[in-house]
Amino acid sequence: MAWSSEGTSFEQFFATAEPRLRRALVATYGGERGREASAEALAWAWEHWPKVQAMEHPLGYLYRVAQSRSRPRKVTVLFAPPSASEPWIEPALGGALARLSERQRVCVVLVHGFGWTLREVADLTDTALTTVETHVRRGLDRLRAALEVTEDA
Repeated sequence: MAWSSEGTSFEQFFATAEPRLRRALVATYGGERGREASAEALAWAWEHWPKVQAMEHPLGYLYRVAQSRSRPRKVTVLFAPPSASEPWIEPALGGALARLSERQRVCVVLVHGFGWTLREVADLTDTALTTVETHVRRGLDRLRAALEVTEDA
């Protein structure tokens, strides 16, 4: 979706883009670092709003801005064990997700955790749709193996 319409303000863009960008970056880098990267990218968007407004896929561009701004502090993502108030989460899921490649983890979490379409993930990550499908399939296969889950269960 292009954001170049005359009536689109930064506030309107922010209201739509911020939750999606934050979720993608939290899936990539973990909670704190993902939120910081999202804030950095959106601050950059505010400073460069005319340029961002004219882009065809500004969310994907801001995702890459966030990646480059967070690169010097890049660390392995560690997921905290779920709290006792969330009994519906498999306790070993965090560790299994952490062992996936970054691309597999992002694709699996966005598609199956947040309900994004494969096309939306492909646009965000600037990746071919078939590549996203492959990352999701392989990521789910690795999660099933790690958690000893069969597709019938």
